[in-house]
Amino acid sequence: MNLMNNEKRYNSLNNYLRAKFSSKIFKVSLNANFTCPHMSTGGCTFCLEGSGNFAGKITDDLKTQFTKIKNNLHQKWPTAKYIAYFQANTNTLGELDYLKKLYEEALTLDENIVGLSISTRPDCLTDELIEYFKTLSQKTYLTIELGLQSIHDVSLELINRGHNYLDFERAVEKLRAKNINVIVHIINGLPNETKEMMVNTVKKLNSLDIQGIKIHLLHLMKNTVISEQFLQKPFEILTLEKYVEIVCNQLEILNNKIIVHRLTGDSPKEMLIAPLWSLKKFVVINEIDKEMRRRGSFQGCLE
Repeated sequence: MNLMNNEKRYNSLNNYLRAKFSSKIFKVSLNANFTCPHMSTGGCTFCLEGSGNFAGKITDDLKTQFTKIKNNLHQKWPTAKYIAYFQANTNTLGELDYLKKLYEEALTLDENIVGLSISTRPDCLTDELIEYFKTLSQKTYLTIELGLQSIHDVSLELINRGHNYLDFERAVEKLRAKNINVIVHIINGLPNETKEMMVNTVKKLNSLDIQGIKIHLLHLMKNTVISEQFLQKPFEILTLEKYVEIVCNQLEILNNKIIVHRLTGDSPKEMLIAPLWSLKKFVVINEIDKEMRRRGSFQGCLE
């Protein structure tokens, strides 16, 4: 793959899906009223009552959620097809029969659904569910998204993640043994992590059989533990310039077969404390693109 000749100097999800399905594909984020098993022990320090702030309304059934979001996105992409995305919280909690029914229902929400994406934690995957995912992946484009955040156990403990790196690695191995696509979430800017530590997280992921990555930045949001910790003992909040530098460094060493699903993150505007520059998502993406062009580099050029 000659990334130097592509619109992006990295293997973007948009380009990958267009090539795979010969169509624009967008994700429809659903909220199936799951919880997080880790909330009973305080949850992740950066989290605001679970993940998935931009998924569908919990008071709507799946069909209503899907239709509302699909119709809104169709205003921009009228001929697009869709991936049903179970985004909010930990979407593998529950009895196997219930989970099967839920996932199968999602695939019937629209005839133009081409795939299913399920977001979860590496410590919330049973062997029976993984075996079912093998069957499900044979009839639709299935991706399982695993929140890791960092390969460094000291960081995972600091943010009260509730699992360690080895738990994550074992989950990836089990999923890939069944040929199930794995997408990994990481966060740049965690307290006390150096630039080298963040780059090493991506370097380590290269050694695993993963198919995609989502790179987020740390958001300080109101009413979270980490925001209170910051007020009591401030730590470095990444500037836009430093974030762009780190992401470009990560892209340069990232295996170019890995699909880049995300290069920044979202936070509800009314809840965000810092960094405020993250609200301008397209500016962040454009600055990353500009820096890659300035360097004359591309994904995997320094792997």
